[in-house]
Amino acid sequence: MHSMTSVLALLSGSLVGFSLGLIGGGGSILAVPLLLYVVGIGDPHVAIGTSALAVSVNAFINLVGHWRAGTVKWPCASVFAAAGILGAALGSSLGKVVDGQKLLALFSLAMIAVAVAMLRPRASGGDPDVRITPRIALQLIAVGLAAGAVSGFFGIGGGFLIVPGIMLGSGMPILNAIGSSLLSVGVFGLTTAVNYALSALVAWAIAAEFILGGALGGWLGTRLALKLSARRTVLTRIFAAAIVAVALYMLRRTLFTPA
Repeated sequence: MHSMTSVLALLSGSLVGFSLGLIGGGGSILAVPLLLYVVGIGDPHVAIGTSALAVSVNAFINLVGHWRAGTVKWPCASVFAAAGILGAALGSSLGKVVDGQKLLALFSLAMIAVAVAMLRPRASGGDPDVRITPRIALQLIAVGLAAGAVSGFFGIGGGFLIVPGIMLGSGMPILNAIGSSLLSVGVFGLTTAVNYALSALVAWAIAAEFILGGALGGWLGTRLALKLSARRTVLTRIFAAAIVAVALYMLRRTLFTPA
């Protein structure tokens, strides 16, 4: 049974990593339902804590590549992430005390919001030479707190909020926002994972297997993305539809399945 769980964790992690490599943000939202319904974690809180750890590690791994490419605006990214730590701590503390089934129902609605956000076109303009000012710092702190709270509550990366949030707060282009957002995704996920771990709500072995699978899947997804770049919009729409389908399945399980 343990060996089967390990295989399923590896495969599920590979699927999440593959989707992230292929289409970018949004893929990590599938981590929690995969851990629940495929890997077989019975406690929604353990699934969220484990997912938060896996998402955090993957974000830090991807951050290195963007750092080397010079797309990370560290002053803005650091202010946003620092503010979001408090939000993630508060959000994850609240998430731990919410009933598991109610939390999953809310998570399903968040999945639908992610799918809608993936389908919205993103503006590519902005100031690539942006410098942090007191006004920009205050804006980043305010948005970072909110994004961190949502990320912590649901145990998700929150890239669908963080990328436009950093763009709104600083005025940087989307390429820099994507690279800079990974610091916040990693920090928020780590904060959430630590909070859940303090309550023994992280499955460490499964998290390690999920992360390993994610690294392999991400490599394959990235390679395929280079070949299918012209079809990226179609792939994103298909994946968004899949997220909605999974969300509706979770809603049916949580709202209409007898206790």
